[in-house]
Amino acid sequence: MSCIRVGIGQDSHRFLDSEAIKPCIIGGLIFPEVPGLDADSDGDVVFHAICNAITSITGVAVLGDIAVKLCHQEGVTDSQIYLEHALETLGKQKIQHVALAIEGKRPRLQNRIDEMRQSIGRVMQLKTNQVGITVTSGDGLTDFGCGDGLQCFCTLTTMEC
Repeated sequence: MSCIRVGIGQDSHRFLDSEAIKPCIIGGLIFPEVPGLDADSDGDVVFHAICNAITSITGVAVLGDIAVKLCHQEGVTDSQIYLEHALETLGKQKIQHVALAIEGKRPRLQNRIDEMRQSIGRVMQLKTNQVGITVTSGDGLTDFGCGDGLQCFCTLTTMEC
């Protein structure tokens, strides 16, 4: 008997001011044309949203417990490491698909979606056709749509095999 679960996660961060020296990392990729995101970690909203979706399946607060310890006690700020810890909490649950919706006026993400799918697939050990990404500018309707930061929503489907 298989058990299908669906997790939902969200994350958002504001951009730092343009003088701050911190790269903007989204889905494991560097976007040098915009300032970094305001977070104790690298602020990768994509990896954080995926971590939160995994938490909604497992109940293990990866960003709330594990990442805080890694960041504050060990100085680890790479969100890929947080995601790797989150993936370990899935146990027998095997990820079938991850869907991401990213909102922000900047940077322009459309031309790097395939590269981002590959980056996420590599970290999560998924084929690129198991990673779906949509992007929207937000049309100025929210702080993200006005260019103040980025927001990402994630749904993640697993099956116990």
